[in-house]
Amino acid sequence: MESNNVNHQGNNTVAKVTSDKEKIIPPRDFEDLYREHPLTDETTCGIGPIRSAWLQKFANKKAYVFIYGLLGCTFSASYAYFNGTITTLEKRFKIPSRTTGIITVGNDISQLFVSIVLSYYTGRGHRPRWIALGIYTVVLYCLMSALPHLLYGPGDDALALTVEYGGIVDQNSTQEAINAEKRKILCGSKGEGGGCEKSDGSIWPPTILFLANFVAGMGGSLYYTLGVSYMDDNIQKAKTPALISFSYFLRMLGPAIGYALASLCLKFYISPTLTPTIGTDDPRWLGAWWFGWIIISIVLAVLASLLALFPKTLPRAAVRKMMALERQKSVAKSEPELPTSMSDMMQTFWRLITNPTLMCNNLASVFYFLGYMPYWVFMAKYIETQYRQSASTSSLITGTVGLVFSAFGILLSGLIISKYKPRARYLAAWNVIVGVISVLGIISYAFLGCPASDNHGALLSNGELATDQSCNAGCNCDYVKYSPVCSEDGRTTFISPCHAGCRQQQYNNGSKIFTDCKCVKPSAASGSPEWLVPEDSSLPETPTSKFLGGITLSGSCPIDCSKKFFIFLAVVCLLKFSGSSGRASNFLLSVRCVEEKDKPIAMGFGMTMGSLCAFIPSPILFGIILDKTCLVWGKTCSGTGNCWLYDGESLRYVLNFTAATFVAIGTAFDAAVWYYSKNLKIFDEEVELKEIEETQEKIVIDD
Repeated sequence: MESNNVNHQGNNTVAKVTSDKEKIIPPRDFEDLYREHPLTDETTCGIGPIRSAWLQKFANKKAYVFIYGLLGCTFSASYAYFNGTITTLEKRFKIPSRTTGIITVGNDISQLFVSIVLSYYTGRGHRPRWIALGIYTVVLYCLMSALPHLLYGPGDDALALTVEYGGIVDQNSTQEAINAEKRKILCGSKGEGGGCEKSDGSIWPPTILFLANFVAGMGGSLYYTLGVSYMDDNIQKAKTPALISFSYFLRMLGPAIGYALASLCLKFYISPTLTPTIGTDDPRWLGAWWFGWIIISIVLAVLASLLALFPKTLPRAAVRKMMALERQKSVAKSEPELPTSMSDMMQTFWRLITNPTLMCNNLASVFYFLGYMPYWVFMAKYIETQYRQSASTSSLITGTVGLVFSAFGILLSGLIISKYKPRARYLAAWNVIVGVISVLGIISYAFLGCPASDNHGALLSNGELATDQSCNAGCNCDYVKYSPVCSEDGRTTFISPCHAGCRQQQYNNGSKIFTDCKCVKPSAASGSPEWLVPEDSSLPETPTSKFLGGITLSGSCPIDCSKKFFIFLAVVCLLKFSGSSGRASNFLLSVRCVEEKDKPIAMGFGMTMGSLCAFIPSPILFGIILDKTCLVWGKTCSGTGNCWLYDGESLRYVLNFTAATFVAIGTAFDAAVWYYSKNLKIFDEEVELKEIEETQEKIVIDD
C-alpha cells in the first residue's frame, strides 16, 4: 500500500494515506502521551475506596524501589534476628543445637515445593498485591516465632528469679552461678567439670518454629520472584541495573539491623514487666528474645500494606507498553495471552527447560552457591581455626568488612551498567571473569594458612586427637565444651582447662588464667613468660607458688601469622567486591533471555533449582567432607556432638579445593551463557521518542 507525502505540522497534524481505513500520525513527545493517557484500574494507586490524587503521586519507580528495598531489608533482618536469639531459645526451651539446624531448613523445603508453582499463577496477576500477601505470611512467621513465649511463658526458672515471685536480690547467688559455670570447664573430682546435661524440653516449641520457617519460605519466594520482575517490567531498561542494585544494597543492610535488634532485646529480661533479681552478667539471665519478633512483624505489615497500594502497572510503563504494541502492529500480530492452566504451565516449564541460556545461567548460580556456601556458614570458624583470631574479630571481618565491599560492588556495577549499557556478551564475559577471579582467590586460601607451632597432643589410630591422659584422669572432661587454653611456655594448646587438669581460675589485669594444671609443668621461675602477662603486671606470687601444677591462659597459643592473615583479608575483600559486581549482570541475563510473560516463573524456577541443588544438599555435603578432618569430637548425652577441633592443614586443603572445583564448574556454565547470549538484547527494547524518530516507524490507528 502506497501513501501520500506526509507534511508534519505539529502534534495535531494527521497524515493522509491512500487507504480510507487507516490513519498515520507522527510520533509525539512521550510526556504529552503520558499526560493525555487516561488512568485505569491497572494504573491507579490504591485498593477499593482507598484512592486519591495525592496517593497517585507515588505511582513511580523511585517509590516502588524504596519500599521494596525496605521490605527486603526488614525481611533479611528477621533471619538475622533468629540467628542472634537462637542461643537464648536453646537455653529457654532446652532445644539441642542439631534441632535448630533442622528448624532453619523448613524455609528451603517450602521454597522447593511451592516457589515455581506460585510464581506461575501469581506472575500474571496484580504482582504488588501478591507480594504483599507473601509478606503477610512472613508476618505470620514472625508471630509464630514469638508464639512459644505466649504459650509457655518465661518459664518457672526465670520467674523464680524475679522479685514478684519471691526472688531476692542476692549478689552471692549470682556469684555462685558464675562460679558454677566456671567449674564446668575445670577439672573436678566430683564430676563438676562435665556432667551430661540432658534435654528435657517439650517437642512443641521447635515444631512451631519449624512450621514458622516453612511458612516464611512460601511468602519469601513471592517477594523475590515477583518483586524484581515487576521492577524490570515497569522501569526503563537503561535504569533497571542501577535501581535493582540499590534494592539489593538496602536488602544487605538487613542482617546488621537484625543482629543489633537481637542484642538490644536480649538486654531486657524475658518478662519485661517483672523485676529480675539478677543482672545480664548472670549465666541464668534470659533476655526478651520474643519482643523483636513483634517489632519486625509490625514493620513488615506496614511496608507490605504500602506496597499493596501500587498499581498493577506503573502509569509511565503503561504508556511505553502502549507505544510498543502500536509499533508492533504493522510487523506482526501479538499472540493473545493464554489463561493460567495446567497445560499452559507445563508448556511454560518446557520453554524454560529448553532455554539453553537460562539453564546454563541457573546451573552457574547453583555451582556458585555450592562453592560459596561453606564460607557463608563457616567463615568465622575458619578464621578462628586457621589464623587464631578471636570470635569477635572473625565476626567483624565476615560481617562489617564483607558488607562494605559487597555493597560497594553492587552499587558500582549497577551504575556502570546503566551508564554504558553494555551488550549481553560483555555482561556474560564479566561473569566469566568474576568466576575466574573467584577460583583463583579460593585456591589461594589453601596456601594462606599458618603453620601450627603449638602441640595438641598425640593422635590415635583413627586420626583423632588423644584427649584422655593420665594427668587429667578423674577430671570428667567428656562433656566439657571446647574452650582452648595455652600452656605457660606457649607450646601446647589444650582442648579446655579440664583437659589440662586445671582446678582453679582467676583474673589478672583482665586476663583469665587457670592454675594448678596437672598436665602443665610448672615453670622454674615464679613469674610467667612475657607473652602470658602484660609488661606492667605479674601473676600473684604467693598463690601460684603453692600450686603443684602449671599455669594456662585462656585461648589457643599465639602464633605469628599476621602477614598471611592480612593477605587473606585482602583476598576476601576482593572476592566480596568482584562477586557482588556480577549480581546485576546475572539478573539481567536471566530476565532478558525469556519472554516477558515468563519472567516471574523464570525467577521461581531459578529459586527452586537453588534450593534443590544447592541450599539443601550443600550443608550436608560439606558437613561430611569437613567431618573427615575433625580431631576432637564433642560428646552429648545421646552420642557424638559437634566437632571441636579440626586439623587445620587438612581442612584448608579439602575445603578450599572442593569449593574451587564447584566454582570452576559454575564458571564453565557462565562461559556457555556467553556463547548462547550472542543475539540477546538487554537495552534495545526500550521505547522512546528518539528511537521512534531514528527508525521512522509509524503509529497505526485503526478506524
